[in-house]
Amino acid sequence: MWDLFIVSILAYLLGNFSSAYILGKLIKKKDIRDFGSSNAGATNALRVFGKEIGAIALISDILKGIFAVSIAGYIWGEQVKSIAAIFVVIGHNWPILLGFKGGKGIATSLGVIALLHWPTILISVIIGILIIARTRYVSLGSIVAAMLTPIIGLLTNRPFDKNFFLMTLILSIMAIFQHRDNVKRLIRGEEHKLGKKIDKE
Repeated sequence: MWDLFIVSILAYLLGNFSSAYILGKLIKKKDIRDFGSSNAGATNALRVFGKEIGAIALISDILKGIFAVSIAGYIWGEQVKSIAAIFVVIGHNWPILLGFKGGKGIATSLGVIALLHWPTILISVIIGILIIARTRYVSLGSIVAAMLTPIIGLLTNRPFDKNFFLMTLILSIMAIFQHRDNVKRLIRGEEHKLGKKIDKE
C-alpha cells in the first residue's frame, strides 16, 4: 500500500514538470497559459512559440511519461507501472506547482503506453495522424485516438491485462475531458487548424 502511495506522489510531482511552460519562460519570457488555447502543452507551444519549442515540448512530455513508468517499475516492480502511468498524466494535466493549469496529457499518455505496449499506441497514433492530415485539426485526431486506444489495447494486448486496460481507459477519459473546450469549438466550427499561429485569445 505504501509503495502505491509513494509511486503515486512521485509520479504526480514528475508530471508537474511542464516543458512548454519552462521553455516559454526561459526562452520567450512568456507564460504559455496566457496565450493561444491557454494550455501548457506541446500543441499550444507549437502554435504560440514555433516548431522548435513545440517539438522539444512534445519529446519532453513523451519522455516524461516513459521515465516515470520506467523508474517506478525498476524500483517497485511491474505491479506499480499502471499507477505511475496514471499519476504522471494527472500531474501533467493538473500540476499543483502551476495552479492546476497544465496540459491535456496526450504526449505523456503516448509515452507511457508506448513503453507498456507499443503496438497499441502505434495503431492509435497512425489513426490520429491520418485524421489530423485529413482535417488539420490536432484536437480531433487526439480525441479520436484517445477514444480508440482502450479498444485497440483490448484487441491487441494478449493475454488480457486488466491493469493495462483500466489504465488506458482512465487515460482516455482524462484526455477527452481535457479536450471538452475543443469539442465545443469543433461543433461551432471555431477550432484552430494546424499551421495557424495564434496569439493571445
